Amino acid sequence: MAKVVLENISKIFPGGVKAVDNINLDIKDGEFVVLVGPSGCGKSTTLRMIAGLEEIGDGTISIDGRIVNDVPPQNRDIAMVFQNYALYPHMTAYKNMAFGLMLRKYPKAEIDTRIREAAEILDITDEQLRRKPKELSGGQRQRIALGRAIVRKPKAFLFDEPLSNLDARLRVQMRAEISKLHNRLGSTMIYVTHDQIEAMTMGDRIVVMKDGAIQQVDEPIPLYDHPHNLFVAGFIGSPPMNFINGAIEQRQKAFWFVEKLADGSRNGALSVRIDEPQAGKVAGCTPNSFRGWAGKPVVFGLRPEDINDRRLVVDPDSGYCASAMVEVVEPMGGETYLCLSTGSHSFMARTTGHDRVRVNQRLDVVFNMSKCHFFDAQTEKTIT
Repeated sequence: MAKVVLENISKIFPGGVKAVDNINLDIKDGEFVVLVGPSGCGKSTTLRMIAGLEEIGDGTISIDGRIVNDVPPQNRDIAMVFQNYALYPHMTAYKNMAFGLMLRKYPKAEIDTRIREAAEILDITDEQLRRKPKELSGGQRQRIALGRAIVRKPKAFLFDEPLSNLDARLRVQMRAEISKLHNRLGSTMIYVTHDQIEAMTMGDRIVVMKDGAIQQVDEPIPLYDHPHNLFVAGFIGSPPMNFINGAIEQRQKAFWFVEKLADGSRNGALSVRIDEPQAGKVAGCTPNSFRGWAGKPVVFGLRPEDINDRRLVVDPDSGYCASAMVEVVEPMGGETYLCLSTGSHSFMARTTGHDRVRVNQRLDVVFNMSKCHFFDAQTEKTIT
């Protein structure tokens, strides 16, 4: 196990493309950290710099207290699991797992012991160990790739989108296997993915990246409940958070969010009352400070699970109520996603799988205003 520290890490590719922009990250000994973000955000480049497969442009990386900027990959005492498994096609699974240890001149008995231990952890059978990669399924190949990393007993494991080539069912299964592996080994693990569900279900902490920069680092639930900006709020969560552009207005002692329509009119615009406790929450202190936002452009955000069918709400008058047309119904079994339209805008809602809703049905929905978010339309940062 090892602590991994990134200080002021940057990487610029030929042509001036800034892949990584001044990243600072402290990964604790034994922690499972997930780097997540859209394609091209710099997460894989960051991982490859930690592994030594990509030259560091600027800054320092240390593993277990040792700066490794100029240390070759094979001497960093890390193990990497790749998206395409990177298995030798002419070798059996057993030899693939043994190869790294053979290069390091480990005794045959110790190599065999380590392989058998890894095989037991990963539920790899003797028959599978005798097969070559082409004779194994995608999930079995991924287990062999994991086993090859485990037998090294490295200070840190690096995963570069290891599950993206698997089907949906296997991805769920392997997510659980890797999480159990982390709990069993207690090793430091750094995992890269573009799948925010993988990030939420696996990571002790999640690092959200965009355009080479870190947007937020947090544990899964605080990250979901308290996004620092518009990007994080929209990227984390499936379906994503609903956003509506508008402004805050003060009418006597009450505050209102009023939607801004493209034509500048208010005909059909969403207008939601915000009570004083909510106003204080949004402003970060008191309603008096909230008055400073009156008239300024803001973005109103609400997650699909906080928009509910009024018929299913215990206290139907507990939030803002709107009448919407059902445009799309997506049954998922235990829950159903609804694409709703009020005429001026569309938004996603999530309801129970047994809620009988049909396309073109008029539905009264309730916004849970205690869960709403507001963002500065200029800076895109959360208003707190």
